[in-house]
Amino acid sequence: MIYLRHESELVSIIGEFIMDVLTQEQRRKSMQHNRSRDTSIEVTLRKALWHKGYRYRKNYKGLPGSPDIALTKYKLAIFCDGEFFHGKDWEIKKPRLQNGANPEFWISKIERNIRRDHENDQRLLCMGWTVIHFWGKDILKDTGTCVRVIEEAIIDNMLNK
Repeated sequence: MIYLRHESELVSIIGEFIMDVLTQEQRRKSMQHNRSRDTSIEVTLRKALWHKGYRYRKNYKGLPGSPDIALTKYKLAIFCDGEFFHGKDWEIKKPRLQNGANPEFWISKIERNIRRDHENDQRLLCMGWTVIHFWGKDILKDTGTCVRVIEEAIIDNMLNK
């Protein structure tokens, strides 16, 4: 997970249980250093788009959810989501979190993030924007495919004008 740096440094997995190997103070300091913008996944996708000649706004506060990348010319809002905090495979991960440290906090936090993402998507759609979400690992694994998805959305937006 991109926000946790190297997960192997932070947790020890024992069977179905996840046990935190850091103290509460160490965990707090570690979490404080997680970035909310200019993460490696955002930078990777932005560089690929810039190289292709696309110009964009970063973390555009003028739109709901402050999209990580906003192609204003094409009304395209792009979010680069980390798997943990945005609930990828949530139905599988939720039971695992129930066995971990502070499960009430983490489950409510992630479910709140999922709801907020959905609400922001709905607001953007009502404003006439196209919304695209990419998982962090997909961006890092195959940036070219992500760029092609964006280019297809641009073409669709231009044809539907």
